[in-house]
Amino acid sequence: MTLSLEAPISLPPQQTPRNTIMATPSCCRASLSRRPISILGQIHPTSTQTSRILSSQCARAAVPSPASPCSSTTKRPLHTTPKPQISLAEILKKTGIAQTTGRSYMIYQATEQLHKACAAQAEYTIDPEDRKASKLKHTPDGEEIGRSGGGGGEGGSAKGGVWHEEMGLLPTFSTWSQVTMLHMYLLVIRFRDMPKIQQTTFQDGLVNHFFYEAEAKMDLVHNLTSRVIRQKYLKDLFVQWRGLVLAYDEALAKDSDAVLAGAVWRNLYKADENVDVRRLAAVVGYMRRGMADLAHKGEEDLVMKGKRVFDEWGGVKAELRGVDVPSSQVKGLMDAEGLSSGEPAVKEGVKGSRFGS
Repeated sequence: MTLSLEAPISLPPQQTPRNTIMATPSCCRASLSRRPISILGQIHPTSTQTSRILSSQCARAAVPSPASPCSSTTKRPLHTTPKPQISLAEILKKTGIAQTTGRSYMIYQATEQLHKACAAQAEYTIDPEDRKASKLKHTPDGEEIGRSGGGGGEGGSAKGGVWHEEMGLLPTFSTWSQVTMLHMYLLVIRFRDMPKIQQTTFQDGLVNHFFYEAEAKMDLVHNLTSRVIRQKYLKDLFVQWRGLVLAYDEALAKDSDAVLAGAVWRNLYKADENVDVRRLAAVVGYMRRGMADLAHKGEEDLVMKGKRVFDEWGGVKAELRGVDVPSSQVKGLMDAEGLSSGEPAVKEGVKGSRFGS
């Protein structure tokens, strides 16, 4: 068997020439040994050629190229981000992010202080020792009756005493929530004079603070540890808040003190038929005076006053004292009927009173 020297050698794919030669039969190997050295050198380079090739490659690798990233003369930068021309604070100020974030935090703090002013009006506490000794009193509806005052911040005890003692309301969670929502409504009326976005932010913050504290009272004061039960009561409380806003808005839309007194009677006094109408009149006068006072306060005044925002128009106790003092028009009618201006009673059939006929 002979092998032509002019025939091209085809190598199998992915196999080295050495493996091909070792796989060749002995007769073919003898024929290949007689081929010129130049051809054998292309198939299997000698060790001298191999060392020469490796030496040249190592020499080229030892001399770094000026354009090579591995060159010792080129320093690698720490980062490739271009340096900004303005500071981060200037960017936030230019885009309005800093102003929006700072204003939102300011509104959060302001509404927190305003809510504390609302919640302090009819604050109450429940002694844990009374609960352990089973000495807690309850209303006919099953509400726990606590003690007036306490935990309301500045003046919390005195304010709670006014609504509980002077206005005939029991120190219960229901009373606290209704009195708090009444004062929240006065602030909401003031918020409506603000731009739309600002009004929504202030109102949402105030309402959120109220429901956070309401749930905390259920848990810490009334020992309602079940979150499911608390959520049920909070949903009912939210419905009451929406109904209260609609009822008081109706009175303002009709510009009627009688309608406002009816709304106060249904919400605050739970439609009690034995309620003292003088107290209803005092609450209506208190709300009217409060809305008039808050209407003249700017946004900065609301933020600065905080927990003292309701302390400037006398309080509901002063309105209760003023109910028995007749106006000049009513005084003339009372004198015509032979009634003393100091008598709280009104003779039947005498008309002209602001709060009824």
